[in-house]
Amino acid sequence: MRNYLQKLKALSLITLLMVFSMAAAFAQGREISGTVLDATLKDPLPGVTVLIKGTTRGTTTDLDGRFRLTVQPGDQVLVFSFVGFTTQEFAIGNQSTFNVELQEDIQSLQEAVVIGYGTQDKKEITSAVASVGAEQFNRGNFPNPTQLLQGKVAGLSVTRPGGNPNAAPTLRLRGISSFGATQSPLIVLDGVIGASIDAVDPNDIESFDVLKDASAAAIYGTRGAAGVILITTKKGATKKGISSVTINSFGSAEQATNLIPVLSAREFVERGGVDFGHNTNWRDEILQTAYNGTVNASVTGGFENTSFLASVNYRNNDGVVIGTNRETLNTRFNLNHGALNNRLRMNLNLAFTNTDGTNVNEEAVRYATIYNPTAPIFERDFNPAGETAAQREARLTNANRNFGGYFQRSLFDFFNPVALINQQRFTDNFQNALYSYRLEFDLTDKITIASQFSQDRWTRKNTSFFSRQDFQTGFGRFGQAGQNVESRNTTVWNGTVRFEDEIADRLNFTFLLGGETQIFEESRLWAASTRFLFDQGPNNLGAGGLRFGPGTDLRSEAQRSVLNSLFGRANFNYNNTYFFSASLRAETFSGFGRENQTGLFPALSAGADFTQIFDMGIFNQFKPRASFGVVGQLPPSPTLALGVFGNGNRIPLNPDDPVNSVFVGINQLSNPNPQLKWETTREFTVGLDFGLWNGKVTGQMDYYRRRIADLIFNVEVPIGAPNEFFPGNFYTAPTIWANLADLTSGGFEFLTSVNNINLGNGINWTPSLNFTIYQRARIGNIGVGSIGLPEIRRATPGAPGQNNNPIVWNKEGQRVGDFWGPRLLGLTEGGEYILSGENPDEFERLGNGLPTGDFGFSNSFTYGNWDLNFLARGSFGHLIYNSFRGFYENADGASNTWNSVLTRNTPTNPLVTSTPTFSDLYLERGDFIRLDNLQIGYNFPTRSANLNNLRVYGGVQNLFTITQFSGVDPEVRWEDTPDAFTRDPLAPGLERRNTYFLPRIWTMGLTLTFK
Repeated sequence: MRNYLQKLKALSLITLLMVFSMAAAFAQGREISGTVLDATLKDPLPGVTVLIKGTTRGTTTDLDGRFRLTVQPGDQVLVFSFVGFTTQEFAIGNQSTFNVELQEDIQSLQEAVVIGYGTQDKKEITSAVASVGAEQFNRGNFPNPTQLLQGKVAGLSVTRPGGNPNAAPTLRLRGISSFGATQSPLIVLDGVIGASIDAVDPNDIESFDVLKDASAAAIYGTRGAAGVILITTKKGATKKGISSVTINSFGSAEQATNLIPVLSAREFVERGGVDFGHNTNWRDEILQTAYNGTVNASVTGGFENTSFLASVNYRNNDGVVIGTNRETLNTRFNLNHGALNNRLRMNLNLAFTNTDGTNVNEEAVRYATIYNPTAPIFERDFNPAGETAAQREARLTNANRNFGGYFQRSLFDFFNPVALINQQRFTDNFQNALYSYRLEFDLTDKITIASQFSQDRWTRKNTSFFSRQDFQTGFGRFGQAGQNVESRNTTVWNGTVRFEDEIADRLNFTFLLGGETQIFEESRLWAASTRFLFDQGPNNLGAGGLRFGPGTDLRSEAQRSVLNSLFGRANFNYNNTYFFSASLRAETFSGFGRENQTGLFPALSAGADFTQIFDMGIFNQFKPRASFGVVGQLPPSPTLALGVFGNGNRIPLNPDDPVNSVFVGINQLSNPNPQLKWETTREFTVGLDFGLWNGKVTGQMDYYRRRIADLIFNVEVPIGAPNEFFPGNFYTAPTIWANLADLTSGGFEFLTSVNNINLGNGINWTPSLNFTIYQRARIGNIGVGSIGLPEIRRATPGAPGQNNNPIVWNKEGQRVGDFWGPRLLGLTEGGEYILSGENPDEFERLGNGLPTGDFGFSNSFTYGNWDLNFLARGSFGHLIYNSFRGFYENADGASNTWNSVLTRNTPTNPLVTSTPTFSDLYLERGDFIRLDNLQIGYNFPTRSANLNNLRVYGGVQNLFTITQFSGVDPEVRWEDTPDAFTRDPLAPGLERRNTYFLPRIWTMGLTLTFK
């Protein structure tokens, strides 16, 4: 106790001496005052920092823009700074009153780059980070926000083969990043980690910041292995008393393009097809010109220290296939408020989205291409020769009773596409509610604490309905209907402390320390029944007489997992010349084996701007940089380390009472693996940021090498053998999830932009070019312990006849996505294959389904009030299996049930008469160049006191494509999607027969802003 009293006395004495010293010092000073205004609006600016140059002494302006400050002898200059405004300096001299006007600095706003848990000046970035602002977004009708980035970021691939309005784009950042876990970049929406992309409308987005390399993404630990996309939404006005209303509305018309050529009815009959006496263009029967509309209305405003934005977005997108539609209503409210002289800052984000989607059976797209062109739509239009009136009446009665009057025939894989669309119905309803609250408080001028709580609630309900008269599914089951309900709730709470100071002469230091917990909750319910008295749709499943057996379902599941994290980051800036950053994140996840639930993810990066050291001539920036980082990957499910049990067969324990004694048995689905751990990605990047001619030309380039270890994969094991991952136990199920593979990859990325090239006569041009060269992912090994998989074979083409010949083989030591099969050496005079091998032991590597490069070429022209923007993009180096050719171009007798395709790549002299078999004949180069979107607009001069902006515009998407590929769409397939529920990253490069038609989209729009 005596020691504590002595310390307290000493501390009190020191404090007293400091107070007297400060009082003596200030007694020699004098007080100055002033007001700071916005130079444009003449409004007072609260929260402006006023510092005495060369010291840390200063103050901030109050709500009226006023300040008071005591200056000492020797103080010479005042520095006025505020985010978004140009910093100004004023000599103090003998002046006592300062009336300052600050100019808004648009350039400085653009230089702030959003990074993990904060922002950083662009000049200080030492990792591979790309920023895309609203003025650079793609122009057109884009229901999914990530389509705004398509072709804009080197290394980021945004693809959506075909044109189904309900299909989400596939995102890949720097290529393949996993075997079985997620490969899509992490979405961070206004600081909400892992937010659903459904929670934001493209109209509400201000900017994207893409963290491409592991050093930038490591601050997000286990969720950054596939990269991170940070989305910042628009905020309210920062100027007091300014409110505006913006209305943006456009309509579009979509038409199907690039329809695969097929035989006419006459040619089909001449080749040996059955003649039903008609000439039906089946694609005309299921296609439409889709007219769509979008309306966005937003209100922004500000008063005192408060700003807000409220927006409503409505989108209606019909597909070019009759019966497909996507309708979305999105609402958003952002509120920002500053208190305590703006030292306390509060932010509230609320968003709600409701999407209703309607789909058709994807196979209708296939049958519209290959269904018999001589067949009628309805049975009543078929008039076979020699039929009596009684026979016709019996036939029509049977067709009306069984098939709703549609023309149907009992042939293999032969279904009327118009009937499929009208007698089956599939709906999807998504609802997403996201809310987040954030508080920041400046403890001192150097220390800021912050906390954010968010919850992302996502629910989905999809229904399926097959009429009793649906020949494909419902007819044999007296109808079938089902519902699936799924919910995902993600709760995130984090807190951070940020310290920023000049710790030595010209050495600035920023340190961030934080903690975070994230809770994942999921639940699902499936139900389906069959055998209905009459068609009732999917909302009365109890009317189905059968609840067990084919076409029925009754399942439910739920799971919960927790991810806890601690993280820190330090940034150094010496004289705006040398930059260094280091971060470390430690995470514990409940979904891994009990021996490996915690991981560490470090990162280091450094760079130097040589123009601050040497005279670099035309360069105004020449900043080489290097970085290294380690990131992890969460498993696709939090139950993989456990021995998962599922439901087995229904077993009556008492044969004399088979109803009341029935129980459902237990069936083990997978073995436990307490050693299951993170997938770990280690990535090294060297890059260069450059600027020439005082920023006229800017750009960056990066070369990276990546190694992914301990990939999680589900592998077959022998039941009864010792479980080497769980010593003392045995395999009691046929599979186990294990870390058993690794990958290596690399690439080169380049981006350059030229700002405002004067072409003369008032025309300015701003072009931007980016390209990526991929070094495809190579498999280092596939195996762990005694489990070895020399190869993983995937991607069977399907029926008829090709269900057992996987065509993509992923071999140890080889590249992911290699096609293997025989080569076509030629054709006999009769059109028979001459192949290089007849069995898998003789097959050769034929090429790869992944690209070796992507590029995007953006252009912006201005002339007076006119503007023109367009994007040309493409990919190259990838092969695509053309499944329409692979099944339907041969002239063999067995193929005459279906129509035949006749593309520019189809052999015609002679025609192929062999039964369809996979070979390199059906692999085509997917290289393409596409004019992806083009828009021209005019801004009308306005003299109204209330109308601030009036703009009309028109555009087109998918205007033309240059390619050798003869299928539907040469777009890269990063994964195989044989059906709506399967996504296989180990089988890239297949264009399936159910690929939705690709539309050309014409758009006209109007934007109004009122103030």
